[in-house]
Formats: sequence, C-alpha cells, structure tokens
Amino acid sequence: MARQFPLAGLLRVRRLQEEQAAGGLAAANRRLRDADDARTEAYAALHDLPADAVDRATLTAIAAARASARSMLAELGAVEEARRAEADAAQAQYRAARERAAVLGKLEDRHAGLAAAEELRAEQVVLDELAGSRHNRAEG
Repeated sequence: MARQFPLAGLLRVRRLQEEQAAGGLAAANRRLRDADDARTEAYAALHDLPADAVDRATLTAIAAARASARSMLAELGAVEEARRAEADAAQAQYRAARERAAVLGKLEDRHAGLAAAEELRAEQVVLDELAGSRHNRAEG
C-alpha cells in the first residue's frame, strides 16, 4: 500500500483558503458591478433632467438638480474606485492562495508518482523472487 501524502492536511487547508479567496473575489466583483451600475443610473438621471427653463425658478431648480447630481456622481465615482481597489486586492489574494495550493498539488502529484514507482518496484521484486524460486525448484 502506498504511503499517504505527508502534507495532505496542509493541502486541504490550502484548497479551502483558495475557495474562500475565490468567494471573496466574487463578492468584491459583485460590489464593483453594483457601484458601476449605481454610477451609470445616476449619470442617466442627470441626462434626463429637463433642459428647458420657462422661468427663473425652473432654471434655479434645474441648476440645483444638476449640481446635486454631479456631486452624487463624484461620490459614486469615489465609491467605485474604492470597490475597484477592493476587487484588485481580492484578485491578488486569490492568485496567491491559488499559487500556494498549486505548489502543494504539484508536490502531491510528484509524491503519487514516486509512490506508484516504489509499489511497482516492490511488485517486481516479488515477481523476480517467485520466478527465481520456481527456476530453482525446477532444477533441483
């Protein structure tokens, strides 16, 4: 029977960390999309404001609405940039977790190959001994 990979427990932990990092990346990307959608909606609302002023009060209201919308766009832009930074950090964490798991995965593959070769060598030794003992009995 082949020996168990000595770092199997650590490999499981690394794969769990990779899955958690993938979940964090997905959540960060979702928040980024939500921030982008909010900014797009606010921008569309700014364009939908009426441009025709029939009197001074309407002109003042239009100017105030546009100033408010521009301020909101600036805030939403800042939120989107913060979300982009979060998504970039989550991407880096995922990449690092994936690399750590991949390194151990390669070690596990190498261990499995060596264990299989060792097992085949042991089987060959047994077969050689059996063949040798049969040969010796046949001669004797």
